[in-house]
Order: sequence, then C-alpha cells, then structure tokens
Amino acid sequence: MRGRTVNPGKARGEALVSRSPLSFYGGVDPKTGMVVERGHELEGKCVKGKILVFPRGKGSTVGSYVIYALKKNGAAPLAVVNEETEPIVAAGVILADIPCVDRVDLSLLETGDLVEVDADRGRVEVLKRRWEPFP
Repeated sequence: MRGRTVNPGKARGEALVSRSPLSFYGGVDPKTGMVVERGHELEGKCVKGKILVFPRGKGSTVGSYVIYALKKNGAAPLAVVNEETEPIVAAGVILADIPCVDRVDLSLLETGDLVEVDADRGRVEVLKRRWEPFP
C-alpha cells in the first residue's frame, strides 16, 4: 500500500488496528502504553511495540506530548499508520521520532497482521495475515 510520509523511518511488527479515532490524552496511559479510554475498541490493549493503525487522532493538543512520553517511557508503538494524520498525532510522532504514514486504506489491515512500514518511501506492506503462522 502506498501512502504519504508523515515522519520517516522503518518498522516491522504486529498490527494493532482500530476503526475508531484515538485520543492519546486521557485515552492512552503514557507510562504503560495501555489504551484506557472507556468504551474504545482498543480499551485494555497495549500499543507498546505494535504497528498502531487508526483512522485519526482526536482530543487535546496535549496528545502530542503523550506520544512523546510513550517513547521516553519505552511504551511507544513501533510505527503509526493513519487514514489522515491530523496535527496532534503528526507533532507527536515527529517529537518522538516514530515512523508514520497516512493516506492508507485501513480496511486492508487487521489486528494481528505482520506489517512492515517503510515511511521513508510512504509504504505499508502486510507480510503475513493474522491467520497465517508467523515464521
């Protein structure tokens, strides 16, 4: 899949996919990476070490600093993939130096897929579907 580079870098890992926007301020614990937003489809899931896939961010501009805190606390996602990276998420991934690509069709990704993000080239590739055994 081709998209737009928001912040360069490369990462490979398991996808954690949300079909709903995500708020980092009050929605993700910056110390643990756990999604704590009540009622969110990812509530109770951890973003740490995942390729975090969600349509767009929402909420306070403080969310940018939460993304930065996730990185400083060793609880950040490996990469972020969005339909539209709005300014809150863009500032956060740039501050934290997390690879990020947007303008991607998220319907092609599922939680558990092994995904490679090459944000240098604006590419996202599914290496293995969740139902296929990992190597």
